[in-house]
Amino acid sequence: MSNTLLERIALGASGLTALAIGGFIVSAPHAFYASYGIALGQDASLLSELRAPGAGLAGFGILMLLGIWRRAILPVSVAVALTVFLAFPAGRLVGLVLDGMPSGSVIAALVVEIAIAALLVAAFRRRLRQPASPASAANPIG
Repeated sequence: MSNTLLERIALGASGLTALAIGGFIVSAPHAFYASYGIALGQDASLLSELRAPGAGLAGFGILMLLGIWRRAILPVSVAVALTVFLAFPAGRLVGLVLDGMPSGSVIAALVVEIAIAALLVAAFRRRLRQPASPASAANPIG
């Protein structure tokens, strides 16, 4: 089964978003977090702790984008995209409940993340409903 246009758009939007945000966090954490109203300071440990997941997010963005062109990696791309764009808003909602209302920029990020998650679910709903093939269930690695 080839990718539909909607699937390619969903993977492209999620992949480019994750790659751009992750890359921005890695390369310019002060500027990125300042856009949320957060001043980081010069603590090397804190900056390292922010850059590391930023690099992970950028890597996940690349995996999402690869699913557009590489059919064999599509299931991984979809799983990564759904995980990222469902987990980020879930974490933000937990923070909202436990910590109170964040800045408007963080709320805007939450809205974008929910929109991308909805796009992904809409794009891949038919694939998500399909049962696993016997071959993939018997050999989940390869």
